Amino acid sequence: MCDRDAPALTVPELTPKERVRVRRAADGPNPGPVVYWMQQAQRAGDNPALEHALALAARWDRPACVVIGLDAQYPGASERSFVFMLEGLRDVRDALAERGIGFACRLGAPDEVALAAARGAAALVCDRGYLRHQRAWRARVASEAPCGVVEVEGGAIVPVEAASGKAEYMARTLRPKVQRLLERFAALPSAVAVARPWPADTAPPGEGSGVEAELDDPHALVHRLAVDGAARSVSVFFRGGESQAAAALRRLTDRVLDSYGVDRNQPQRDAVSYLGMHLHFGQVSPVRVLRTVMDAARDRDRDSAARSRDAFVEELVVRRELAINHAWFEPAYDRYEALPEWARKTLAKHARDERERVYDPATLEAGETDDPYWNAAMLEMRATGYMHNYMRMYWGKRILAWSSEPEAAFELTRTLNDRYFLDGRDPNSYAGVAWVYGRHDRPWPERPVFGTVRSMVAAGLRRKCDPDAYVAKVERRVAARSAVLDEARD
Repeated sequence: MCDRDAPALTVPELTPKERVRVRRAADGPNPGPVVYWMQQAQRAGDNPALEHALALAARWDRPACVVIGLDAQYPGASERSFVFMLEGLRDVRDALAERGIGFACRLGAPDEVALAAARGAAALVCDRGYLRHQRAWRARVASEAPCGVVEVEGGAIVPVEAASGKAEYMARTLRPKVQRLLERFAALPSAVAVARPWPADTAPPGEGSGVEAELDDPHALVHRLAVDGAARSVSVFFRGGESQAAAALRRLTDRVLDSYGVDRNQPQRDAVSYLGMHLHFGQVSPVRVLRTVMDAARDRDRDSAARSRDAFVEELVVRRELAINHAWFEPAYDRYEALPEWARKTLAKHARDERERVYDPATLEAGETDDPYWNAAMLEMRATGYMHNYMRMYWGKRILAWSSEPEAAFELTRTLNDRYFLDGRDPNSYAGVAWVYGRHDRPWPERPVFGTVRSMVAAGLRRKCDPDAYVAKVERRVAARSAVLDEARD
């Protein structure tokens, strides 16, 4: 929400007021440049926080720069997520240089890096993060910064608090709320001309030397920083960055869109966008994705394209923003207690039910069960950092079926989600984990172990798709160690 008492930090002609929250008011600028503390939106294009910072810099005739903090010891950080992020920051560095914007990539806790930069800033602009640690960083920076601080939301198409003021029960309760606001917020920010280019050989304000030059070799930098290597880099399959996100978006519109509406839940095919990992790191704007898909479907003017458009918008807007709503309004978004009461009660009632089999966490993580479909999903996850969304549902449901306690099953599902997925540690993936256990769903007919929580079994997979072909696809792809994807209809 925009603070009406701090007009010096708002740019209403550029940024809708619902995207702006003045976190620390100021009558005007301090000495120094305008600093954009980048964290959630790791992109140089279609970035409302960056353009907002440039607009303030133009108003005050100041240069502008971007600062980002990297914490190699951050809990859950892995080699694969760090390499993917650094590949993206390399794109950011180069694109900012072309526009005459300074850039510093510094080691340290993100809030510490931001506060150090704020001490030499005219004002600090930040993007919005939805998870509890991201919110704590911003709250601390807003409390301690010696300059004005303004937060600009660009991670959701419809700003989270504009869409709803509470945790929504399920997709059907949020859908009409975002649909009526979609046209208002589905606009890309205008690119602001740089008023004063960043001085050459001048470091942005802050402390410590940057690692900008080392972004040319992300693997070497990750090795130097001793980032946890349990989940190794997956660059042979997926690489990070705005250029890679743009390529995935072109692939979606050129090769996949016509079949997406029919085939998106067929894991043996590739009728998916592969954009979730880029959206997680903010390497592509969700508004850009929405507009590109809408334009492509309109140009085709075919029933299949319209059906695919509607299905994709449901996933990108309704389901993804339901997940953001979940993270924003549910304090325990990644914990068992966030499940609805009916789900916790029914799982507790059936906690002592006999299981067809019980696997320990090590066996599950290794993908060594008696279920070839589940093992292939685990292989895809461990080897590539990705799993087809339909198989993610089956994967999570079988962990529940094979665990002796539902609370332990939830914890393992979330742990593996965070460790291996490139889009782990994200509102979307946390909502996906919670969905497995009943969140954003309704009670179903009662069954052993699951109670009234929705179940999934191998026989259901065979009725709805071709899981044997999925197993073959995963094995072929992992053996080839290739980023070249199969055709949408292989």
